[in-house]
Amino acid sequence: MMIPMDRIELNPRVCNGRPVIKGTRIPVSVILEQIAEGESWDTLLAGYPELKQEDIQAALLYARASLDHTEIRAAYA
Repeated sequence: MMIPMDRIELNPRVCNGRPVIKGTRIPVSVILEQIAEGESWDTLLAGYPELKQEDIQAALLYARASLDHTEIRAAYA
């Protein structure tokens, strides 16, 4: 499984180092929470116009890798 880390940013200066969608301050956890609450991808994309479908997919893959304890390297800007 390839995590598109070009879409996920881990930077201690952005949102206290929480993983966010690169170039935004949208935490991966916010995307996961909204999907868990039943929001559709289309609703997420409408609510966050800066997001792309690939960003949502990257958030899901990142979460899966985190749960699987797959090595995730931080990309510092």
